[in-house]
Amino acid sequence: MALSVGRIFSGFRCFGSLPFWTPQLKTQCSSVLFRTTSKRTLVQALPAIFSRKPRDFSLPNSSWGEEMMQLYNHYNSQSEEATEGREDRGEQWQRLPSYNRSLKYATGGVYLSKIIQSKARLFTRNIRDPGTAFEYVLFFRQDKLKCVCIFQAGHLLEGPPGHVHGGAIATMIDTVTGTHASLLSAPVMTANLNINYRSPIPLGSTVLIESILDKEEGKKMFISCRVTSTDGSKLHTEATALFLSISVSHLLRR
Repeated sequence: MALSVGRIFSGFRCFGSLPFWTPQLKTQCSSVLFRTTSKRTLVQALPAIFSRKPRDFSLPNSSWGEEMMQLYNHYNSQSEEATEGREDRGEQWQRLPSYNRSLKYATGGVYLSKIIQSKARLFTRNIRDPGTAFEYVLFFRQDKLKCVCIFQAGHLLEGPPGHVHGGAIATMIDTVTGTHASLLSAPVMTANLNINYRSPIPLGSTVLIESILDKEEGKKMFISCRVTSTDGSKLHTEATALFLSISVSHLLRR
């Protein structure tokens, strides 16, 4: 079994940690996983596990306020599927799925998440009660030069009385800009994050987090970010980030 898991990891290298895959890549990675697994009984047992779909936290739930739902519907209506057939399709956006572990983005990731640090959870997706902490959904523009996140801050994120903790804001900025960098070259690691806080964010409110690629230099990606009110009239926070592209093997070292 240990040998089989090791060989599964050799297949795992082919997909990195990107949260979306082309059908061709999915097929290729699946074939690598099954071809390199020596235990036939394991191969026969895996299809049911591999077919399970993890919960997608980026889909609406009952805790989402009116403002968050309006923005979600606005960006969702500008997806490639929704604008198909229109003469003026304008900016096209695509929603990103969001799971409680990065492993689940990969082919066979649901199974891998059960055998690799099975109790681990993403920091922003580890609270079961909807609406109490981080409620957010990301959309990326078709050219991948810009991402936007709709973020609703729950009451467990309090810092100053009645307002969101600065660390929670930093977490969301790192999440959004890091996801954006992963679209361009996954996997990545944060090398630098510089934040300027301009105006506090009230608990329970909804804000927009915009991430824009400034430039790329080899393995380096420079990204700027702004956190604003939903109508863009108030600037809450602005930041710049530097991400480095790394290999999957780097993440697996101990």
